[in-house]
Amino acid sequence: MTTITYDRHEGTEAAAQLDEFLAAYEEIYAEPPYSEGPRDIAEFIEHYQVHASRAGMQLVIARDGSEVVGFTYGYLLAPDTRWWHNVQDVSLPPEFMEEDGSRTFVIIELAVRKPWRRRGVAAGLHEQLLDGLTAERVTLTVRPEPEAAPARSAYLAWGYERLGISHPWPEAPLYECMVRPLRPGRSQRG
Repeated sequence: MTTITYDRHEGTEAAAQLDEFLAAYEEIYAEPPYSEGPRDIAEFIEHYQVHASRAGMQLVIARDGSEVVGFTYGYLLAPDTRWWHNVQDVSLPPEFMEEDGSRTFVIIELAVRKPWRRRGVAAGLHEQLLDGLTAERVTLTVRPEPEAAPARSAYLAWGYERLGISHPWPEAPLYECMVRPLRPGRSQRG
């Protein structure tokens, strides 16, 4: 086994990296609970291009030698975000939901190919993605199905707390929204 390396790409440079990790995305998200097909992949490509243009965009790609084994990316939530409004089973105070474009970093994807799971690659990706961020907190979502239990356990071990159930758009599945402080501030629920 070779050493896992991590390459970080910021801002518009991240947009040009899609072809580097798209095959890994297709492989990972073909598995349950996602079971994504060609239409889903096309939607991901479209969404990634939008995400790559967001403020604070960060992408980290993990490689074993030259082979892509995982990736993660995210960006800063904009002041007009609907992120917190998607959380449906808890009443969040307005000061918790307030965003200024630098307060909260959101992890959109964190994925590792099956042969490299439970070998510390996800933790390495997560650490590399958050390294140097000045945001007050970080948030992410995870599917509630049993297949996602290892990811949910990892997030809890990394200091995330479950906030509530998120339903980001009408046709979307349900997700568990989680949040973790990165530095002291007004992150705590009232």
